[in-house]
Amino acid sequence: MNPERIFDAFPAPSYRGAQQQALRDVRDAFAAGNDVVLVRAPTGSGKSLLARAVAGCARRADEGDPSDATGAYYTTPQVSQLDDVAADDLLADLNVIRGKSNYSCILPNERNTPVNQAPCVRERGYDCSVKHRCPYFSDRAIASNREIAAMTLAYFMQTAGSEVFRTRDVVVVDEAHGLAEWAEMYATIQLGPRTVPFWDDLRVPEVETVERAVRYAENLAGTCTRRKDELLAQDSLSPAEVRERDRLQELIGELEWFVSDFRDPQSPTTWLVDQSDPAGSRRAAAEDDENDDDPQGGPLTVKPMNPEKYLQHTVWDRGNKFALLSATILNKDAFCRQVGLDPETVALIDVDHTFPVENRPLYDVTQGKMTYGQRSETTPKIARTIVRLMQRHSDEKGLVHAHSYDIQERLADLLADFGVGDRIRVHDRDGRDAALEAWTATDDPDVFLSVKMEEALDLKGDLCRWQVLCKAPFLNTGDSRVAHRLEEGQWAWYYRTALRTVIQACGRVVRAPDDYGATYLADSSLLDCFERARTDMPDWFEAQVDRMEQPTLPAFDPNEALGDGASKPGTGTKMGTQPTGGSDGTEAAERGDADRGTSRSSRSRRSSRSSPLADVWDTDE
Repeated sequence: MNPERIFDAFPAPSYRGAQQQALRDVRDAFAAGNDVVLVRAPTGSGKSLLARAVAGCARRADEGDPSDATGAYYTTPQVSQLDDVAADDLLADLNVIRGKSNYSCILPNERNTPVNQAPCVRERGYDCSVKHRCPYFSDRAIASNREIAAMTLAYFMQTAGSEVFRTRDVVVVDEAHGLAEWAEMYATIQLGPRTVPFWDDLRVPEVETVERAVRYAENLAGTCTRRKDELLAQDSLSPAEVRERDRLQELIGELEWFVSDFRDPQSPTTWLVDQSDPAGSRRAAAEDDENDDDPQGGPLTVKPMNPEKYLQHTVWDRGNKFALLSATILNKDAFCRQVGLDPETVALIDVDHTFPVENRPLYDVTQGKMTYGQRSETTPKIARTIVRLMQRHSDEKGLVHAHSYDIQERLADLLADFGVGDRIRVHDRDGRDAALEAWTATDDPDVFLSVKMEEALDLKGDLCRWQVLCKAPFLNTGDSRVAHRLEEGQWAWYYRTALRTVIQACGRVVRAPDDYGATYLADSSLLDCFERARTDMPDWFEAQVDRMEQPTLPAFDPNEALGDGASKPGTGTKMGTQPTGGSDGTEAAERGDADRGTSRSSRSRRSSRSSPLADVWDTDE
């Protein structure tokens, strides 16, 4: 790596904000011998451009021995961030590669077939006449041979050990604040009807200890291997059989990793196992079998805690030097411990926030707590407050962070009852991207009720001028990983994680020094979070909190909330696809009676829903 090249590698014609100073600091940190540099840069400071400059410092092919690692990787966990990189002319030399499922076969009769189900993977010995033009293999060849390859973190981890994507000199991870959580999620093993192709044929025991889960994983890996070998013996497979074969191969790897890691006395990984109840029919069958001394159990979720060993293989072994960029790496020592780095060998660079604090105000409009027990009383008050904010911003678009689909649905119903539904848009789990695109494309001052959109959303200028945080984004205490950490007293981590999400959310509506946008806090638990996590606040966000005030809002009048650009009553609703009902896994957060386990090797719990990070996780599944 040649840090002195960092200024020449900066892709923009000029600097803005604190970019030039940031480059100096990063250069000096690498020149001082640090292998890992954390770059804590506020939202909107141009982290992607800084990332490109660091990547450009990587050793080139003509600068070392043939055995030396050269080139750079750019990776980010968020699909939308990679899309932004691909669309940015300043970053045109970041060669993007995605998973096979994102590409379509170009054979005449297969144009609607994703590459991961094309004839080349369905038929043994298939010789594709157009492989040299295949969009996937073309992008892969370009990315693997150019100086900078760009990909999602999921694809980056999946290619660990690949002969195509080998170790490079420099690895840049953008939006790196959740690296530990993303690794935990990616290493989690789901065993159930949706993930095990022949689940209904299996006899699943009740798993009361992690040791029992390991024994079951060994047996299941053997069953999967036999089924995979049967498929491999066939000359031709259907698309469904291809999906089964690939899933079995993936599952075998997951199970073998779990067994190997658990039995490694040197591994730092703690494993937890959750098990849900079996389906009613299977439970009944088990109960009816009087000779059954081994009752059946339901789907299993095997979860690693702080998978340092996993990160070593999938990330830290992939490069010589690392730059990790984020606005919200709030505590350096805690972050390093979570991802398996020694804080003493890691440099931290702070980039100044150059957006005027008065352009990014916080307002206290708290209406009470949104904990599970108090939500039914607080939500109607928040809905009335949203109407008053719609009056205050009658000609400006707004974003409401509903936190869960249950809260979103309740707010949508209340706002419709108040008569302002024609200015409200919602989304469901499947149509979130289309709904977001439609809202950002309109010039009407519509209000978007969103779920899990606190990150990777660029609402510059008039795309959005105000937003509401309806609930403090505390992690679900019903999740076994969260419960395990809280049992160990890691409350600072709990509040810091919530603060990180709040800071990310606040950055959605102010994207440049001359941009402006207001953030309204509706849940009083947010104020408690600020107090408990204040020592981890960046100075620039603490300045926002210190300036926070209670605004004067107009008296509640739904007619005044419709705005000049919104449809009037009787002309049809803009709510579009209605949200799905029920909980999305966040409803147990802060419940006093949350079920919690106690030990590393004997935890068996009812499973929680998948992590909300799955919304930004790009895999081939």
